[in-house]
Amino acid sequence: MGAMAGLALGDALGMPTQSMSAEQIRQYYDGPITKLMNAVPQQPIAPNMKAGAVTDDTEQAFVLAQRLIDDNGCIDNTRYAHDLLQWEAAMKAKGSLDLLGPSTKAALQKLTEGVSLEETGRFGTTNGGAMRATPVGIAFRPGQALADAAWRSCVVTHNTVQGIEATTLVAAAVSFAIEGERDFLHLAVEFVQKLPQRGNWSAKASVLARVQYFMNWAETDGCRLNDDEFAAVLQRDCGTSVESNESVAAAFAIAARFFDDPTHALCFAASVGGDTDTIAAITGAMLGAWHGMQGFDKTMLDQVLSQLAEDDHLDLVGTVTSLSALRDDSALNDANIV
Repeated sequence: MGAMAGLALGDALGMPTQSMSAEQIRQYYDGPITKLMNAVPQQPIAPNMKAGAVTDDTEQAFVLAQRLIDDNGCIDNTRYAHDLLQWEAAMKAKGSLDLLGPSTKAALQKLTEGVSLEETGRFGTTNGGAMRATPVGIAFRPGQALADAAWRSCVVTHNTVQGIEATTLVAAAVSFAIEGERDFLHLAVEFVQKLPQRGNWSAKASVLARVQYFMNWAETDGCRLNDDEFAAVLQRDCGTSVESNESVAAAFAIAARFFDDPTHALCFAASVGGDTDTIAAITGAMLGAWHGMQGFDKTMLDQVLSQLAEDDHLDLVGTVTSLSALRDDSALNDANIV
């Protein structure tokens, strides 16, 4: 529950600031984000969205969760592609198509043009797979079945080394945290390091290497910096764009720095600039998997979960219950711990 709730809260905190610079965030929101905010008219992607609303990060995580549940843990990518196309149509109907990420947009367009599922995601290096990976981490204990499910969830839209590494890192971090492993961030890195590479080659930097570098920096030299200095290094040296080797690395670094203060972590992520909703969503999912729902500010969390149920008609409790049943399925997870 903490993982999915943390994802939604981070997404909602980052919604009004996504694709804005840190300077613009301070200008339009009178300083860094400290609470749920209405999006200003100048918001480039989600203008005027109301405080507490979630974006495609949360919605696509629920799409993947339902596919995992319906397919008993083994994703049918033909059906999953259909799910994503249906979701895209719903986004169009409510005028929110601009909330789609670039890799997902391109892949879904190729699907409509008849391109095979093996080819649609071959250029997807952005963070769309990682932002929706939390259900995989809930449904599978750490092991090969988790790695396979993370890979399958990427094939349609993010079938690259970077897309698959990013997705598997987030899913593994969530899963190790649920297992009660306090060192879940480092264990996720070690887990992915041991896996053979999957996906199409890209000349872009390694997600795994950059996650490891910036997380280690956050725990060593980064500790001596104040929050503004820490943010400046992330902005300058790590990057906070939709590319998975930037945003996922930033999320791991933020989670490491603010490990014991999840709400502060999400507010910081929402204020850092760039792909803030996804960085905060991933950070929230990972820290929520460890701390549980009680790790977050109750007033903010209650508002987001209320809107999730009433406005988006997403069943958090039912979804997590069904995913947890998959995790407990011995046929899926026997001898799966590594």
